[in-house]
Amino acid sequence: MTRRPGSGADYEATSLRLRIFEKIREDIVNGRYRSGESLVEGKLAEEFGVSRTPVREAIRQLELEGFVRSIPNRGVIVEGITGREVREIFTIRRLIEGLAARWAAERATQEDIDRLDEVVALMEFYTLRNNADQVTRLDTSFHSLLIEASGSRPLKNTLGGLMLHIQRARVASLRVPGRLDRSLEEHKDIFQAIKDRQPDLAENLTTMHVANAQENLLNMLRSEEYETADSRA
Repeated sequence: MTRRPGSGADYEATSLRLRIFEKIREDIVNGRYRSGESLVEGKLAEEFGVSRTPVREAIRQLELEGFVRSIPNRGVIVEGITGREVREIFTIRRLIEGLAARWAAERATQEDIDRLDEVVALMEFYTLRNNADQVTRLDTSFHSLLIEASGSRPLKNTLGGLMLHIQRARVASLRVPGRLDRSLEEHKDIFQAIKDRQPDLAENLTTMHVANAQENLLNMLRSEEYETADSRA
């Protein structure tokens, strides 16, 4: 019997490749794989319990999306975030999330307020315990809820394509010493402005929060470049 394209084994192979691709991408975004780290096909195939073919296809897709890069005689390495990319991502964030905070202060329902309040309380709990992984997860939730509370579908769709790159930058920024405490206070201030229905203040505080995160991450990148250059001297 002739197999129809896209059925049976073909579908399973595509589904497997997609799962591997999404898991590796998630690990890159969340910092499990760092900039410059090699991705070894054989090791990944063993880790996933599969042949090298779906891993190779997943890596090819990651390269198309800019998460990894093939280098002759070195193999596949995780692509780092450049200073230019940071500036571009955060410029877009300032514009969109500032507007989202303004609209959230005008439109947020009581349910939106309660959900934001819960996330901020949990952020404080985990910040006091210096748990960067949990704070990063909650930071992402806060900003997602902020977009939801804006009540704007076009705004949400505009930001959607950038979310993974924003998340990657956010993870890196929050791991810089001292950033967790400052970020918590900034989130608390933004939440209070939304709760108090102060659109101008909510927008300004969010814009400053994103600018602070950008500068924090750029400083980290500059430090890493200096250390790399120093080690080669």
